[in-house]
Amino acid sequence: MSAAVSNGATATDTRPHVVVVGAGFAGISAVRSLRKAPVRVTLIDRHSYSTFQPLLYQVATGALNPGDITYGARSFVSNVERKGSTWVTFRKGVVTEIDPDAKVLTLDVGPQLSYDYLILANGVTTNYFGVPGARENAYPIYTRAEALAVRDRMMGYLDHISATGETDGASVVVVGGGATGVEMAGTLAELRNSMLPSRYPELDPDHVKVVLLEMTDKVLGPFDAKLRRYAANQLRERGVELRLGTAVSEVRPDRVVLKSGEEIPAQMTIWATGVAAHDTVKKWGLTQGRGGRIVVDSQLRVPEHPDVFVAGDIGVIDENPLPQLAQPAIQTGAQAAKNLVALLEGRPLEPFRYFDKGTMATIGRRAAVAEIAHGPKLTGTLAWLAWMFVHVFALLGNRNRIMVSLALTFRYIGQRRSQLVVGD
Repeated sequence: MSAAVSNGATATDTRPHVVVVGAGFAGISAVRSLRKAPVRVTLIDRHSYSTFQPLLYQVATGALNPGDITYGARSFVSNVERKGSTWVTFRKGVVTEIDPDAKVLTLDVGPQLSYDYLILANGVTTNYFGVPGARENAYPIYTRAEALAVRDRMMGYLDHISATGETDGASVVVVGGGATGVEMAGTLAELRNSMLPSRYPELDPDHVKVVLLEMTDKVLGPFDAKLRRYAANQLRERGVELRLGTAVSEVRPDRVVLKSGEEIPAQMTIWATGVAAHDTVKKWGLTQGRGGRIVVDSQLRVPEHPDVFVAGDIGVIDENPLPQLAQPAIQTGAQAAKNLVALLEGRPLEPFRYFDKGTMATIGRRAAVAEIAHGPKLTGTLAWLAWMFVHVFALLGNRNRIMVSLALTFRYIGQRRSQLVVGD
């Protein structure tokens, strides 16, 4: 480990140094909110790009290219610096240790980095809940690399069974009935129904099954009951085998074992349930709560270290976690930055109050659910169009917005209409 310490400053710049860890929704929001503050900012991320996670499943199913939903971190900080008055830079790396007393970060590469104020917004990762074989055999879709691994495995297996005719047990099992699981299962089933007849005419779509497992008695648990029923019906209409009240006890390379003892053949198991803090967070010496997330007070500060703020999924406010959605991350990132500036200026800090704008999920072409806060509960085409607009608008960069708009239009509107083929 290098003994050198960098403060990210020029020789004459003595403004307080703010380090933001994580270039996800929360970190990006925090940096944007600091663009006119009297500080210097360093953004750190393990990747050189920011990933728009809500559309990773579209990469996994081949609708989008990975470059369509990623945006260069250096391009982002350059744009922020150009539009504001704050000096902003980017450093690629993983924070391995934090010394909050000395106010120094240790990264996996390069010199240590000193700070005056710290915003931790590094997000979370997949939680396998200790299920045997899940980490080794299941495919998560939480990063760009994981989404590409799902796509490669799925396409490779279709080519394999097309060549060999070995369709026994040709199933994709999706574990988790939240938004990610529902969107993944619905898209896979729709692709099975529309793509296989034209691209793999030698395969019977009925032989390629999509199974969705959810341990509770409903999908999309946080949604209104009407929207949950609609989503479940749409999944079944697309041929998804929906198994509610079903818990997984083990994941093997070629099957999923249920708590009941039943075994479901699975040529690919997609893990779309649960999040936890990265293992490196344990080394930071900060109080952790549910899922290893960092416990903060209502002002988004670590109680024992008031110059350390936490935003996004990695934080849990007084042991009450917020939903793992884009809006809570964006809002906590902005509030952490505002409270940091208030601290600098000697003003009172404000407690974080989440403004729920609603949530939405898509099942497939012209089928989605949208629950607008203090507004209507939408299903079908209107909800689907709202989902398209919100997700395209939220992307970073005009190029990405254009490319995603074109790709999703082609997938959902321009594709040849075909009769749904529902499996047994």
